Amino acid sequence: MIKDIQERIAQLKKEKDVCILAHCYQSHDILEVADYVGDSFGLAQKAAKAEAGTVMMCGVRFMAETCKILSPEKRILLPKSDAGCPMAEQLDVDMLAQLKERYPDHAVVAYINTTAELKTLCDVCVTSSSAAKIIKNMDADKILFIPDCNLGGYIAKQVPEKEIKLINGGCPTHAKITKREVEAAKAAHPEALFLVHPECIAEVTALADFVGSTTEIMDYAKESEAKSFIIGTENSIVQHLGIECSDKRFYPLSKDLVCHNMKLTTIADVLHCLEGTDGEEIALDEDIRLGAKRCIDEMLRLGNG
Repeated sequence: MIKDIQERIAQLKKEKDVCILAHCYQSHDILEVADYVGDSFGLAQKAAKAEAGTVMMCGVRFMAETCKILSPEKRILLPKSDAGCPMAEQLDVDMLAQLKERYPDHAVVAYINTTAELKTLCDVCVTSSSAAKIIKNMDADKILFIPDCNLGGYIAKQVPEKEIKLINGGCPTHAKITKREVEAAKAAHPEALFLVHPECIAEVTALADFVGSTTEIMDYAKESEAKSFIIGTENSIVQHLGIECSDKRFYPLSKDLVCHNMKLTTIADVLHCLEGTDGEEIALDEDIRLGAKRCIDEMLRLGNG
């Protein structure tokens, strides 16, 4: 029974002084055993403040790396080593170095969904919710935004005073959603508000009633007086909101809005990682950690400005 596994996890994380983080895209049985649930950077900040000496990130590799960047003194565990992020892995340091040579007068802004190594070559990180504010607060007028061109294009419309250069990259799960699918979902559920992630293409976000990060989408749905919603982000959010707001109706924009990397981690993997029979401890070279932290520190400085 799932409940038996969850009870064993609760016992082990207490015995072994482990804080469990779960990204919103994880399955609900994992969310139920987590100490904190949320978006990637917010979870890393929670990990840094947690008293536990060990942190388990139920998400993907770049998220676990971010935890290690902010909490070098802690053991950071990733329960499923194969859980990566196609967007984070689209660029490597050599490719970015070539782009910097091509655009030497551009400041490099990295979406948080990038590897620690790549962040060392960037000027500042951003999250989907903080990007516009941070870019507005930058001294640079010319920006090279990596890697998500859809998010970058959405931000560029909010910051027209900046010249923002985009590259052809992004989240394959969000990017494949089409305008036709939105129109079909709206026709099937005409009373529903359409909430979407800015990693989707422009003609999809243009049809939205609300555009925001995963956490912002969930908060909007919870606080709205509306009773039905089409959810334009990973389909696990449909399940989570349906459980948390059982008086409302939530519909997936597409049955294909599934992040297979997020789905790799199961409740059994969490247990096995706690038992020490599976998973991986994240290690970062100190030079890489400090270089990536500089990029994140600049995000916090500009974001608080």
